[in-house]
Amino acid sequence: MADILIAEDDPGIRTAVALTLKCEGHSVRLAANGEEALARYAERRPDLLLLDVMMPRKSGWDVCEEIRAKDAALPVIMLTARGEESDKVLGLGLGADDYVTKPFGIRELVARVSAALRRAACAGGGGGGGGGAAAAATAPADPAAGEPFRIGSCTVDPARLALRRASGEEEPLSVREIGVLRLLAERPDAVVSRERFFREVWGTGYGGSTRTLDQHVAQVRRKLGDDAERVETVRGVGYRYRPPQAAR
Repeated sequence: MADILIAEDDPGIRTAVALTLKCEGHSVRLAANGEEALARYAERRPDLLLLDVMMPRKSGWDVCEEIRAKDAALPVIMLTARGEESDKVLGLGLGADDYVTKPFGIRELVARVSAALRRAACAGGGGGGGGGAAAAATAPADPAAGEPFRIGSCTVDPARLALRRASGEEEPLSVREIGVLRLLAERPDAVVSRERFFREVWGTGYGGSTRTLDQHVAQVRRKLGDDAERVETVRGVGYRYRPPQAAR
């Protein structure tokens, strides 16, 4: 059983979703606007947040950004009638894990909730018990340690904090950028979740915005040059590295 916070200003949708999730065995708390959602979160950290975008007082985007500034691990699914790609990109960029456009099927929503809770549990966050996902901080392994490794046609030299392209050009790398590249290179064709990046590169105690990860990925893509497209975005989950032999 998970503790789920539903922030939705439409009383009909709020009630229907709450009843369905209760029937699935979850405990549910409700908020009718953005400020109330933040207050409920402050009272007790939920295991998952269902967050409407267009709410009074504070929008779902604002709520997501404020929560992500101190909680990188909380699963957040955004609910909105706005289906434009730019709105989805904004929500995901602010740290949402998934995005459901209204009108939605209630069973689809339940499936997405279950999937988000499973991902959080696999990432070491737990699921249920009101705040079990707040794992104790652990120190990540030193990303700058170890031997040079390849990603695409580039070579990353951790000891020198540098990336060398096939052309011979070099780009400086931060320790975190090396950690991001190593995690991708060691798992070709596999999706690396946001939670795993934060756990293994930042440490589970990281409490900043998930935009930090997106910014680091943007930087490593730029430094990869012609190999940038090999780092693919998997919406709502994380990133994947496509090695040369598997490139599409």
